[in-house]
Amino acid sequence: MKLWEKGTPLNKQIEAYTVGNDTILDQALIKYDCLASIAHAKMLAKIDILTEDEAAALEKELHNIIELDTKGKFTIRPEQEDCHTAIEAYLVGKLGDTGKKIHTARSRNDQVLTALRLYYKTQLADTKDLATEFGKIVEAFAKKHENIIFPGYTHTRKAMPSSVAMWANAFVDAMQDNQPLLNAAYNLIDQSPLGTAAGYGVPLELDREFTKTELGFSRIQHNPIYTQLSRGKFESSILHALSQVMVDLNRLASDLILFSLPDFGYFELPAELCTGSSIMPQKKNPDVLELLRANYHVINSLEMQLKTIPANLISGYHRDLQLTKEPVMRTFEITNSSLSIINLVFEKLQVNEANCATAMTDELYATQKVYELVEKGMPFRDAYKKVAGDIE
Repeated sequence: MKLWEKGTPLNKQIEAYTVGNDTILDQALIKYDCLASIAHAKMLAKIDILTEDEAAALEKELHNIIELDTKGKFTIRPEQEDCHTAIEAYLVGKLGDTGKKIHTARSRNDQVLTALRLYYKTQLADTKDLATEFGKIVEAFAKKHENIIFPGYTHTRKAMPSSVAMWANAFVDAMQDNQPLLNAAYNLIDQSPLGTAAGYGVPLELDREFTKTELGFSRIQHNPIYTQLSRGKFESSILHALSQVMVDLNRLASDLILFSLPDFGYFELPAELCTGSSIMPQKKNPDVLELLRANYHVINSLEMQLKTIPANLISGYHRDLQLTKEPVMRTFEITNSSLSIINLVFEKLQVNEANCATAMTDELYATQKVYELVEKGMPFRDAYKKVAGDIE
């Protein structure tokens, strides 16, 4: 029985198309939907829609669902469409009429928004933790190799002396600058939509402050129409922040692929981080870094997909918005796994000090020679030309 069903059977082809892959995606939301339902049940008891015993029974069964989900024993059947239906069906099966009361004063619209925002908050917290861990691991790498110099490049040509510490800490600084973006996205979604129903509220006096506090939101999203307008908008802010993390990892991966090339040999990737060739027995390929580099572009496409879906819609809910869920989930999965991977790479990455020293050829010191002449009183442009002439 679907939550919206009124007795007319739905065409099976239409059903399959409209459900899409929500039954798969919603497995990630079961815990959060249950937590929101627990808070909602407590609030309904507080305003005398449920008895205390009914609320307690619902809370007990909702915790049971969370436990079953943790063990991989709570699944969403295709005909149930989503986690909301599966959860309510379980509650009705266990509690009868009490289970039927859980949907009082809410719609699937505010129900899914609440579950998604709880999910987003958890995922963003994980991203921030992984980004912080990245900073610590790379700083330790820089400290360990702080006395090793190697070439710096512009235009993919040797330019001036650099160092392992300067290079590594550039990416530490970049990741630190990503933290305010992640915090801004977190603060934006830290608003409770529960109680706004399908975007126009409900004709009951709800205690939205109570559910906000129960669920750990910092504030309420008051205007019910705006809760629907914010779908896609809030998620775009998340994906923008995550794309900034990924662009740094993209550039970092490119550096590591180049600098670990045997022709350069500044860095060495242990064999356990590399794959091989099915035809060339000598190959040790940096596939993991190549995929990490490519995943930035995957996220860019997901961000564009997310931003275009809500465009041109009039205010209120539209089923188009169902399709904003997957891009966000995929982006979190890619970003957090990529941060975990790069942290592992830096824990294993080796520096070949001898190759770094050999690469420090004379042309890298040309600018230094110019400034030695400047310090002796020669105008910069004359010093520049003199050193350039000496090189030629």
